[in-house]
Amino acid sequence: MTDQVRDVMSPGVVAVRPDASLVEAAQLMRAQDIGDVLVAVDGQIVGVLTDRDITLRAVADGADPLTVSAQAVCTPSPVVVAPDDSVEYAVDLMRDHAVRRLPVVEDGDPVGMVSLGDLALARDPSSALADISRAEPDGWPGIAQA
Repeated sequence: MTDQVRDVMSPGVVAVRPDASLVEAAQLMRAQDIGDVLVAVDGQIVGVLTDRDITLRAVADGADPLTVSAQAVCTPSPVVVAPDDSVEYAVDLMRDHAVRRLPVVEDGDPVGMVSLGDLALARDPSSALADISRAEPDGWPGIAQA
Protein backbone atom coordinates (compact mmCIF):
# COMPACT_ATOMS: atom_id res chain seq x y z
CA MET A 1 0.00 0.00 0.00
CA THR A 2 1.11 3.56 -0.69
CA ASP A 3 2.18 5.46 2.39
CA GLN A 4 1.87 9.17 1.58
CA VAL A 5 -0.90 11.39 0.26
CA ARG A 6 1.45 12.72 -2.46
CA ASP A 7 1.50 9.23 -4.01
CA VAL A 8 -2.27 9.04 -4.48
CA MET A 9 -3.48 12.65 -4.81
CA SER A 10 -4.50 14.36 -8.02
CA PRO A 11 -1.88 17.07 -8.49
CA GLY A 12 -2.90 20.61 -9.31
CA VAL A 13 -6.02 22.43 -8.25
CA VAL A 14 -8.86 24.27 -9.88
CA ALA A 15 -10.12 27.31 -8.01
CA VAL A 16 -12.73 30.05 -8.28
CA ARG A 17 -13.04 33.42 -6.62
CA PRO A 18 -15.47 33.62 -3.69
CA ASP A 19 -17.71 35.94 -5.74
CA ALA A 20 -17.85 33.62 -8.77
CA SER A 21 -21.39 32.57 -9.59
CA LEU A 22 -22.46 28.98 -9.23
CA VAL A 23 -22.92 28.88 -13.00
CA GLU A 24 -19.27 29.89 -13.49
CA ALA A 25 -18.14 27.23 -11.01
CA ALA A 26 -20.33 24.54 -12.59
CA GLN A 27 -19.08 25.40 -16.09
CA LEU A 28 -15.50 25.14 -14.85
CA MET A 29 -16.24 21.76 -13.26
CA ARG A 30 -17.74 20.54 -16.53
CA ALA A 31 -14.82 21.83 -18.60
CA GLN A 32 -12.29 20.19 -16.26
CA ASP A 33 -14.39 17.02 -15.76
CA ILE A 34 -14.23 17.37 -11.97
CA GLY A 35 -16.77 17.42 -9.16
CA ASP A 36 -15.25 20.11 -6.99
CA VAL A 37 -13.33 23.38 -7.04
CA LEU A 38 -11.51 25.27 -4.35
CA VAL A 39 -12.82 28.67 -3.39
CA ALA A 40 -9.71 30.77 -2.90
CA VAL A 41 -8.44 34.30 -2.38
CA ASP A 42 -4.82 35.05 -3.27
CA GLY A 43 -3.99 31.35 -3.23
CA GLN A 44 -5.51 30.79 0.21
CA ILE A 45 -8.34 28.28 0.47
CA VAL A 46 -11.52 29.70 1.98
CA GLY A 47 -13.76 26.80 1.01
CA VAL A 48 -14.46 23.78 -1.16
CA LEU A 49 -17.41 23.82 -3.55
CA THR A 50 -18.77 20.54 -4.89
CA ASP A 51 -21.35 19.75 -7.52
CA ARG A 52 -23.42 18.36 -4.65
CA ASP A 53 -23.18 21.70 -2.78
CA ILE A 54 -24.54 23.50 -5.83
CA THR A 55 -27.41 21.04 -6.16
CA LEU A 56 -28.45 20.71 -2.53
CA ARG A 57 -27.59 24.11 -1.09
CA ALA A 58 -28.75 26.27 -3.98
CA VAL A 59 -30.70 24.68 -6.81
CA ALA A 60 -32.88 22.52 -4.53
CA ASP A 61 -33.85 25.67 -2.62
CA GLY A 62 -34.75 27.52 -5.82
CA ALA A 63 -31.79 29.89 -5.66
CA ASP A 64 -30.64 31.50 -8.90
CA PRO A 65 -27.25 29.96 -9.77
CA LEU A 66 -26.44 33.05 -11.83
CA THR A 67 -26.60 35.31 -8.78
CA VAL A 68 -25.54 33.06 -5.89
CA SER A 69 -21.81 33.11 -5.16
CA ALA A 70 -19.52 30.14 -4.69
CA GLN A 71 -18.70 31.34 -1.18
CA ALA A 72 -22.38 31.37 -0.21
CA VAL A 73 -22.77 27.60 -0.61
CA CYS A 74 -19.26 26.17 -0.29
CA THR A 75 -17.99 24.30 2.73
CA PRO A 76 -15.93 26.94 4.53
CA SER A 77 -12.54 26.34 6.15
CA PRO A 78 -12.16 22.79 4.85
CA VAL A 79 -10.08 20.13 6.53
CA VAL A 80 -6.80 19.76 4.62
CA VAL A 81 -3.89 17.33 4.45
CA ALA A 82 -0.25 17.72 3.52
CA PRO A 83 1.48 15.74 0.76
CA ASP A 84 3.68 14.04 3.36
CA ASP A 85 0.75 12.96 5.53
CA SER A 86 0.00 9.26 5.55
CA VAL A 87 -2.81 7.75 3.54
CA GLU A 88 -4.17 6.34 6.81
CA TYR A 89 -4.31 9.85 8.27
CA ALA A 90 -6.26 11.07 5.23
CA VAL A 91 -8.68 8.14 5.60
CA ASP A 92 -9.15 8.96 9.28
CA LEU A 93 -9.83 12.63 8.49
CA MET A 94 -12.41 11.72 5.85
CA ARG A 95 -14.10 9.35 8.27
CA ASP A 96 -14.03 11.77 11.21
CA HIS A 97 -15.31 14.73 9.18
CA ALA A 98 -17.61 12.81 6.80
CA VAL A 99 -16.01 14.28 3.67
CA ARG A 100 -15.15 12.65 0.35
CA ARG A 101 -12.38 15.02 -0.76
CA LEU A 102 -9.50 16.79 0.95
CA PRO A 103 -7.42 19.65 -0.42
CA VAL A 104 -3.70 18.93 -0.23
CA VAL A 105 -1.74 21.92 1.04
CA GLU A 106 2.02 22.37 1.17
CA ASP A 107 3.62 25.43 2.80
CA GLY A 108 0.23 27.15 2.77
CA ASP A 109 -0.35 26.59 -0.96
CA PRO A 110 -2.91 24.19 -2.43
CA VAL A 111 -1.08 21.58 -4.52
CA GLY A 112 -3.71 18.91 -5.16
CA MET A 113 -6.80 17.06 -4.07
CA VAL A 114 -7.21 13.58 -2.64
CA SER A 115 -10.55 11.86 -2.98
CA LEU A 116 -12.21 8.86 -1.45
CA GLY A 117 -11.70 7.13 -4.79
CA ASP A 118 -7.97 7.91 -4.77
CA LEU A 119 -7.68 6.35 -1.34
CA ALA A 120 -9.73 3.31 -2.37
CA LEU A 121 -7.36 2.73 -5.27
CA ALA A 122 -4.37 2.95 -2.91
CA ARG A 123 -5.78 0.77 -0.14
CA ASP A 124 -7.67 -1.88 -2.10
CA PRO A 125 -7.21 -1.74 -5.89
CA SER A 126 -9.63 -4.65 -6.36
CA SER A 127 -12.52 -3.04 -4.45
CA ALA A 128 -15.74 -1.95 -6.11
CA LEU A 129 -15.00 1.68 -5.23
CA ALA A 130 -11.58 1.42 -6.86
CA ASP A 131 -13.19 -0.05 -9.99
CA ILE A 132 -15.68 2.81 -10.12
CA SER A 133 -12.91 5.36 -9.58
CA ARG A 134 -10.92 3.95 -12.50
CA ALA A 135 -13.88 3.87 -14.90
CA GLU A 136 -14.41 6.59 -17.46
CA PRO A 137 -17.62 8.53 -16.82
CA ASP A 138 -20.60 7.69 -18.98
CA GLY A 139 -22.11 10.42 -21.11
CA TRP A 140 -25.76 11.27 -20.91
CA PRO A 141 -27.68 9.60 -23.76
CA GLY A 142 -28.89 12.14 -26.27
CA ILE A 143 -26.97 15.02 -24.72
CA ALA A 144 -23.81 16.36 -26.30
CA GLN A 145 -20.76 16.36 -24.07
CA ALA A 146 -18.65 19.51 -23.75
